[in-house]
Amino acid sequence: MLTITGVLGDPVTEPIDVFLKNQTLSDSPALPQFDLSKPTFLSGLNVSPNGTYSIEIDALSYHTVSRFITIPPNGNGNLSLLLPVNPKKVLRVDFPAYNNVLGDARTLLERSPNVLNFAGITGNALYDQLDALRKAGFLNLVAKANRTRFTTQQGAPRSVLSYIQELSELRQDRFFAVIPNELRSETINSANGTLFHEVSEALHDPPAGFTRDRSFKTLDHYGNLQLSFFTSTDGRCAVDMDIDDAQGFDHLFQVVGNLFGGPTHPYNIHEILIASQELDPGYRLIIHEAAAAKPVSTKSADEAHT
Repeated sequence: MLTITGVLGDPVTEPIDVFLKNQTLSDSPALPQFDLSKPTFLSGLNVSPNGTYSIEIDALSYHTVSRFITIPPNGNGNLSLLLPVNPKKVLRVDFPAYNNVLGDARTLLERSPNVLNFAGITGNALYDQLDALRKAGFLNLVAKANRTRFTTQQGAPRSVLSYIQELSELRQDRFFAVIPNELRSETINSANGTLFHEVSEALHDPPAGFTRDRSFKTLDHYGNLQLSFFTSTDGRCAVDMDIDDAQGFDHLFQVVGNLFGGPTHPYNIHEILIASQELDPGYRLIIHEAAAAKPVSTKSADEAHT
């Protein structure tokens, strides 16, 4: 039985092309415009020991994914696949209202009057001025930074997000911010445990007035939060924060084709966070089947991300 859904568990209602190729026999059935909006049985396939197939799923609004599957001797195998949305097919994005954004994220926007290209704008006005890619990237990052927490000496967990003092630049795949030295120290100390590990800093260019320091990633299998620190001669500290998808689509979804070669797309990160970490950044990618999409949660942002 073949079951295919989006990352939120919503049915894929558009027709799908299914291509199978037996790995030992000359058997390559193709099922164009197949209806997989509900669990479906694929019949007529060879079974083990000659039942190993590659299967490729093509859908208009989603990335193409593939797997190797083996049909058991009784023919009653089960395969469940998640299809991540293709960013090129997104018609629009439904973002949460400002009051529904994480409290620490709102505080950060409200004390960031010097963001590159948005000077003098803070809070709700800054949030509203962000284009869709910057806004999606910001919501991805604050959701992940809020989930990533240190155990303090007092025993109460404290999030990475709560340390960020002021944004200096927002891009679709990262942001640069002013931070206290305390965040750097907490991250270095946590590298000996199960939260972060140290990685190369070479690919991260420092902002003006700063030099490269050290860089760390969380230990997630997919969707790692990376903190790349910079220091200045006068004791200031800054961070370049991003979420890595280099392995996400290759291993988590097994997407066909080369997705890389430019800035990490925030909509891909959205799909990775939901599928691999059950972490919802709070916005919805609307494709042509918008009626099937789940609504944005009515819970407060702090409840939804805790």
